[in-house]
Amino acid sequence: MTTPMALITGARPMLGYEFMRHAFLAAAIVGVLAGAVGWFLVLRGQTFAGHALSHIGFTGATGAALIGLAPLWGMVGATVLGGIGMGLLGERLEQRDVAIGVVLAFALGLGLLFLHIYTAYASAAMAVLFGNVLGVSMGTVEILAALGGAALVGLALIARPLLAASLQPDLAEARGVDPRLISVLFLAIAAVAIAESAQIVGVLLVFALLVGPAAAAQRLTPRIGAGVALAAALAVAESWAGLVAAYVTDWPVTFWIATLSAAGYLLAGLAGRRAGA
Repeated sequence: MTTPMALITGARPMLGYEFMRHAFLAAAIVGVLAGAVGWFLVLRGQTFAGHALSHIGFTGATGAALIGLAPLWGMVGATVLGGIGMGLLGERLEQRDVAIGVVLAFALGLGLLFLHIYTAYASAAMAVLFGNVLGVSMGTVEILAALGGAALVGLALIARPLLAASLQPDLAEARGVDPRLISVLFLAIAAVAIAESAQIVGVLLVFALLVGPAAAAQRLTPRIGAGVALAAALAVAESWAGLVAAYVTDWPVTFWIATLSAAGYLLAGLAGRRAGA
């Protein structure tokens, strides 16, 4: 059985590898963005929308490969367009989840068609589905940093009206906040976070970075600022710990990150119950 001390001892030489340094940088950038955006996504009860956007990103990635573009750009473009479309559905539109589900099914079918047409990309599809943080180049790290920084700035600019629209929508609307506009802007920002998270854990497991740390943070503290910061810190810590564990055990990074995310959520629940007892 691998002990924490064995993990630390065995992991010491790993930063000597350039690809590992890139992986740690990418995980830090994506973790901060995913944690912050995920906190608001959980607060607003839009985790299903986030799940749908991740699968729409799969279609964007395969479509981009089909026309010779980098999968990351196809994923960003598809998720942002999908996020804007979902935001335009409105905050109170009946059967919104049904509409999202229909779009999700169509997007996945389209992605499979793209794979069928461009069979040479089939092997690389595994990286899109399950992530490949160990294959991230420095150029990709720089792109992730630029996109992540822009998304965080956008989130900071809309944070106050977003909170108002999430917690007291009627009062926010009476004070001049447009819920639909805020929803569109937020889901566009969330789309960037989802596309970036997919670079680390893949489209099938974006919840590991986007929802797990955020949900754990909300169990541990009711304070908004502290909760957002804690969610980001947990996402980064779980990503880094997953990289170390994968290096030592030779098990997939994504498996470790998903496992640590689930464990963090469960432990946060236990801590919350003890604090309330």
